[in-house]
Amino acid sequence: MRIQAADIEDVYRELGTSTSGLTEQEAKKRILEFGENTIVHRKKRSVILKLLPQFTHFFAILLWIAAALALVGNYYEPGGGMNILAYTIVGVIFINAFFTFIQEYRAEKAAEALQNLLPHKVTVVRGGMESCVDSKELVPGDVVKLAEGDRISADARMVEQFELRVNNSALTGESKPKKRSSDPYDLDLVDSPNIVFAGTSVTSGAGTAVVFATAMGTEFGKIAHLTQTVEAEPSPLQKETYRVTRIVAKLATGMGILFFIMGTLIGRPFWENFLFAIGIIVANVPEGLLPTVSLSLAMGSQRMAKRNALIKNLNAVETLGCTTVICTDKTGTLTQNQMTVRRIFANGKVVEVKGTGYEPMGEFQDESGAKLDEENLLQLKPLLVNAALCNDSKLTKDGGWSIKGDPTEGALLVAAAKAIEFEKVIRENKRVHMIPFDSNRKRMTTINETADGKVAYVKGALETVLPVCTHVLMNGSVEEMTEPVKVAIQEMNDTFANSALRVLAFAFRQAPEEYTVESVESGLVFMGLMGMIDPPREEVPESIRKCKTAGIRTIMITGDNSVTAVAIAREIGLVESDDPVVLTAEDMKTLSHTELMEKLSAPEIVFARMTPEFKMDIVDALSEKGEIVAMTGDGVNDAPALKRADIGIAMGISGTDVAKESADMILMDDNFASIVNAVEEGRAVFDNIKKFVTYIFASNIPEIIPFIAYVMLGVPLPLTIIQILGIDLGTDMLPALALGTEKPEPGVMQRPPRPPTARLLDKALIMRAYFFLGPIEALAAMGGFFHVLSNGGWVWGTALAAGDTLYRKATTACMTGIVVTQVANGMVCRTARENVSKIGFFTNRLLLAGIVFEIGLQILLVYTSTGQMIFGLSPIPISEWLFLIPFAILLFVAEETRKMIVRRRGA
Repeated sequence: MRIQAADIEDVYRELGTSTSGLTEQEAKKRILEFGENTIVHRKKRSVILKLLPQFTHFFAILLWIAAALALVGNYYEPGGGMNILAYTIVGVIFINAFFTFIQEYRAEKAAEALQNLLPHKVTVVRGGMESCVDSKELVPGDVVKLAEGDRISADARMVEQFELRVNNSALTGESKPKKRSSDPYDLDLVDSPNIVFAGTSVTSGAGTAVVFATAMGTEFGKIAHLTQTVEAEPSPLQKETYRVTRIVAKLATGMGILFFIMGTLIGRPFWENFLFAIGIIVANVPEGLLPTVSLSLAMGSQRMAKRNALIKNLNAVETLGCTTVICTDKTGTLTQNQMTVRRIFANGKVVEVKGTGYEPMGEFQDESGAKLDEENLLQLKPLLVNAALCNDSKLTKDGGWSIKGDPTEGALLVAAAKAIEFEKVIRENKRVHMIPFDSNRKRMTTINETADGKVAYVKGALETVLPVCTHVLMNGSVEEMTEPVKVAIQEMNDTFANSALRVLAFAFRQAPEEYTVESVESGLVFMGLMGMIDPPREEVPESIRKCKTAGIRTIMITGDNSVTAVAIAREIGLVESDDPVVLTAEDMKTLSHTELMEKLSAPEIVFARMTPEFKMDIVDALSEKGEIVAMTGDGVNDAPALKRADIGIAMGISGTDVAKESADMILMDDNFASIVNAVEEGRAVFDNIKKFVTYIFASNIPEIIPFIAYVMLGVPLPLTIIQILGIDLGTDMLPALALGTEKPEPGVMQRPPRPPTARLLDKALIMRAYFFLGPIEALAAMGGFFHVLSNGGWVWGTALAAGDTLYRKATTACMTGIVVTQVANGMVCRTARENVSKIGFFTNRLLLAGIVFEIGLQILLVYTSTGQMIFGLSPIPISEWLFLIPFAILLFVAEETRKMIVRRRGA
């Protein structure tokens, strides 16, 4: 049955109920049949099931194999330290796993947040008696009573109403309260004025409704289902990290196998070749890459939090940096979600009202922008008195200025409060009678006892107020209404409406003796017009401009009407042309997917009257076009698209719980401008990741060369596997993290977004790390190794035992050579093209601390018995350090020279 199209009698009959409601026995039977009125959660995976994939991805499997081979090697060749190697590699696997699995919890919280939005108690009629029951006990057929301020717990059909209006913004995104009716309508369910929905609220009036859907059968529940079933796509950084690890892992494995075969061919013993193969694999695989990336993203999210952007999903930090499209809701995101009077027409003049929000601060200006003088303001006050007296809202200052009641009436009261002592006016002009607003008259009238006797104040739509006006108030004098004056009033009303202002007309008269509609609302004196709107946030136009400069496209997707949407878009600079593409939900129903893709190619496009399903269609279409999509929003209706988008951004203050739980990022100040700051940080994060990848990969060459020399040149192994891990997971870790904290470089927001095809491990990075910086470090490492052997009298071809002091000192020098040159490498990796001096040698304090840590840890390992025992080291004299330092200077000078050449060539 189309419940919205049925007569009231048919509604009761089809739902098996009556005006007396269900009996308690019938309600209990229906609870068993339909279940409780709660959101059903999809079964969650256990923590174990979430954690297991972190141990079974490609990178982890490679390390498991390396650990297993090390244990096998220790079994057949005990005493070589292979068991320590195996345990260390397993530790690396666990570190990587626990750093990444904690991000899995956010997706399942969305449905729980939806449940929290539902009220706990509701008034129902059962057995002819009104009673309060828990909202979860509602069933189809229940007759519910609704009053101002109530949250609605289930989808219901209105059967009786007294000027009842509801706020559907949490469901549809439209800010204007909607009038409800009990008449049948042959419209779609969500558009029918006789339907109230779960999760919305009553702003004014009262009524009675019959429940026809509960729990997951409500529109609210359908959104919960959508939210639970939307699967999040891997972020660009996740995809690129997976790609890098696969490439490096395959390369490492291939090299290990290749050199194992080569060692066998030249007659090396099996276990030496086996050790060598594992060494090549471990040296090539950057064990610290994944935890370093995770920690870098976490530190980036901390910086964003200081700029009012709370990151829930760490990968969202970098995704922001390559965002190409922001799909944004209007109400509460681009606008303040506070109706505000912007323009007044009175005494034949237009007055601009300044100041936004509910705080009664601001001033009145003429069309030239000059503040109204006392005389003109005095002539405006009768209209403002009408706005304050013909009004049922309340303006309070409890914990900040707020409105209780209808937002439109609240806007009128705030406007009045900017020029008159509204509380005194209301107190001294007591209301003695009211003729409430109804949809036929489209007027509201109050009669107040004033100093001039009883006065009737009227407000309503111009088309119903103007015809009953016989006079007009002009500069304090009552004049006869003429046709030219009527035309001028109508033209101004149209001008206001075309600017997306909601317009109300005001009039008054001395109250007659009889308070009937016919006698009171006739022979009125027209006072003026007030136009109001939910205004844009002050920071939004500048934010939109910055997004355009940064090559980021912004698309408005709102539940509001197209006139309002385009007007706001034009005011904030989102739309600049005379003919933008405007699509509504009705248009979307007739568009094919291909046609939608074509429409999205338009330079300026606005979507109005959207539903959650269409929002996801838009996000999906943009994704197919290769865009990296960010979706902002604050309502329940935004949740599925927030989750489907590459990055979902919810509002922290005005946002619903479900929007926050579905999002990857929350703007704590609800400020669209904070997105720009977050994008800047996101772009810096990817740049910084490339910096520490360069830093980490550069050390791979001096870690590989010793093994090649070991096999090819027949020298003692210059660097052991455990020493490699000491570098990768010890001395290198903090400087690598510090590179991830570099501030955004100048001009980062003047360049287009990074293409999704841009590689983390590109040709330039490989050439710089593997073929320029790495060889210099390898020269230092091998130079230190042979320098110690030479000073110790070693003769080429002489074998040295693993415990030989000379051998241990030589490997110590090799390891120290890498550490020393990594200090210089850390400094030069801070920039890709600019001289380090341009950003300052001492501006990254964490890097300075990392360098101190790096040198300090190496000293600790070299000169303490514990470090010597674990890593097979031996103390070296200060002269060896002095021998190695020039290599660090060489690396610094060479890299800065290379950057200078690159800049001059403009490459």
